[in-house]
Amino acid sequence: MPQREPVLVGNGQGFWGDSILGPVRLVREGPLHYLTLDYLAEITMSIMQKQRAANPDAGYATDFVRMVERVLPECAEKGIKIIANAGGVNSPACAEAVAQVVRKLGLTGIRIGVVEGDDIMARLDDFIAAGDTFDNLETGEPISDHLDTVQSANVYLGAKPIADALAAGADIVITGRCTDPSLVVAPLVYEFGWSMTDYDKLAAATVAGHILECGTQSTGGNFDGWRDIPDLAHIGYPIAEAYADGTVVITKHDGTGGRVSKDTVTAQLLYELGDPERYLTPDVVARFDTIELSDDGPDRVKVTGVKGSEATPTYKVSMSMTDGYKLVGDLTVAGPDAVDKAKATADLLWARLEMDGVSFKPEQRLVELVGTNVCFDGMVPARDDAMEVLMRVGVREDDRRKADRVGMELASLITSGPPGLTGFAGGRPRASEVMAYWPTLIDKARVEATVTVEEVV
Repeated sequence: MPQREPVLVGNGQGFWGDSILGPVRLVREGPLHYLTLDYLAEITMSIMQKQRAANPDAGYATDFVRMVERVLPECAEKGIKIIANAGGVNSPACAEAVAQVVRKLGLTGIRIGVVEGDDIMARLDDFIAAGDTFDNLETGEPISDHLDTVQSANVYLGAKPIADALAAGADIVITGRCTDPSLVVAPLVYEFGWSMTDYDKLAAATVAGHILECGTQSTGGNFDGWRDIPDLAHIGYPIAEAYADGTVVITKHDGTGGRVSKDTVTAQLLYELGDPERYLTPDVVARFDTIELSDDGPDRVKVTGVKGSEATPTYKVSMSMTDGYKLVGDLTVAGPDAVDKAKATADLLWARLEMDGVSFKPEQRLVELVGTNVCFDGMVPARDDAMEVLMRVGVREDDRRKADRVGMELASLITSGPPGLTGFAGGRPRASEVMAYWPTLIDKARVEATVTVEEVV
């Protein structure tokens, strides 16, 4: 028997950097049972791994800790549980930082759950020695030739360990890498007592999680009909109103801005979608081609009919590795003949660098004139009549010092190039590491997720 029905799950964080107003407003502006927060992307993991390498107490989303301090008293009062993948590559350190907030707030009885097991970076040599090759899913190349450049390696875990943490009484669940929809699937598995073989229900919850995962992209944000979306300043964050039979209604708090419609929900459903017949997660294979959307009143869209099947025997693994350096800098070029001046300025830059023995192959160089349809290159004819453009130049290079030489030369163009150049007050750009993405698989039997739940004292 379900513990309660419907269960209300709201997602207040679509990425690390999303507005802190999302979770704050979800908690304050209407009823809610679970607040989910999604902080992680592939590049985020490598950044966090570097942070932890420099400081063993770092490597998690620090924004999450500040957010908890703002909303936890009200969450505790209303019984709202928090689920977040803010742990990054150091979930225990994140949990301890949150525990310090709990103590600071003087709250009692708060239990924090930690899910670990996704970070396999330290075990790569052992896995490879045992026969795992971690072939790149796109190229088929094994990882062995690139081990010295790997910065992070994380398994995409599923909903089960999060649900286990909730069953153990956690008020806050902190995970490392898991799939985005699993943050929403987990509380429904726990609340409704679903089996991990209830494939249609898991698929329905996965669809709900996919709709919620990018926050306001399903309530009118980033929507091509944006002119008709009411009160974007107060856009409401999405909520899944879930039922034990797998039915889900996507909605938002009453009185908030934005819109929930079949169009806004469909736009998000198509986001990052590969094969609609096989949406792969560690929990289930969901069939997006079976989704039925129907209006259920103002700002309410019902999701039904979703079918699912058994998940694959492998986990996806996200690895990141260093792949040289890049430098990107820009100048604003204004006045008559702005486009011609910008092109000439870029040519001057490359010529002067070559005078100093610093040259780059064409494929290593980037020149973009923002304002001439750069974003639609090949689709819309470029403009040549703009009165101002942003000249963006960049290089990709294995030698960091060589890349930095471009930044040193860029500023000189203001006084030694065509007139109308400005916009260099931000200072000299510097080279930064390029992170390459390596998608691969690992047998599920090789990975064990662990769950710990402790009360803050």
